[in-house]
Amino acid sequence: MDIRHASHPAEVKTFDTRRLRQEFLIETLFVPDRLVLTYSHVDRFIVGGAVPVNGPVKLEADPKTIGAATFLERREAGIINVGGKGTITVDGTVYEMENKDCLYVGLGVKDVTFASADPKNPAKFYLNSVPAHQTYPTVKAAISEAMPQHLGSITNSNERTIYRYIHTGGIRSCQLVMGMTLLKPGNMWNTMPCHTHVRRSEVYFYFDMPEDGVVFHFMGEPRETRHLVVRNEQAVISPSWSIHSGVGTCNYTFIWGMAGENQTFEDMDPVAMKDLL
Repeated sequence: MDIRHASHPAEVKTFDTRRLRQEFLIETLFVPDRLVLTYSHVDRFIVGGAVPVNGPVKLEADPKTIGAATFLERREAGIINVGGKGTITVDGTVYEMENKDCLYVGLGVKDVTFASADPKNPAKFYLNSVPAHQTYPTVKAAISEAMPQHLGSITNSNERTIYRYIHTGGIRSCQLVMGMTLLKPGNMWNTMPCHTHVRRSEVYFYFDMPEDGVVFHFMGEPRETRHLVVRNEQAVISPSWSIHSGVGTCNYTFIWGMAGENQTFEDMDPVAMKDLL
């Protein structure tokens, strides 16, 4: 498991490109037949990916890192399939997972296993996990069951639909909030005008991009902005003091996960365009 430590904003001002990528960018999430995990000290987020090809892949982590015998002993998780058809088996119950289906798995579950229906078109399970102190039931939701919100316009190149899966009005959780944003063709911008939310951190996972496509992800304090070049199926850790916005060379999709002091989606501090530097 890769370990990422929290960084103070004053320190981040001095980072060069290599250091910025080293601290905040998760470049590899999907490796055939392996569970790939990154542990961030920012709100104790675990970000991961599993691509079962030749056989099932089990959700497990080094007990020394998480201080527990099983992965979900003191955690909860949200999992979204961004690949072909697959299944997630949770303590013996099998959940069929189509592309863009989401599964919430609650505190106390002992065994989670990922599998693909077709090794030639394997499932790709993207995972966010955070600490939990209350148990909620395992629940699956297709994108058609998620709460949609249409935002932006083609005039501003940011026409998009936000789908909320795990939130106070949908799948219940202890602290994890998770959803997906789809940009319509011809649109490249997300979350601009931008904002911060000092009470919650966030992780962005960009996908559905061509091989030569990139997103310029903007981060940093509003008056000390930086950028990361992000490619298909890569993720960015966004600490609570940072903006999180991006523009792509084409339209794309991204999954967002949040954790922190509350689960209020609208709890954010807007940043006026004139205040950006």
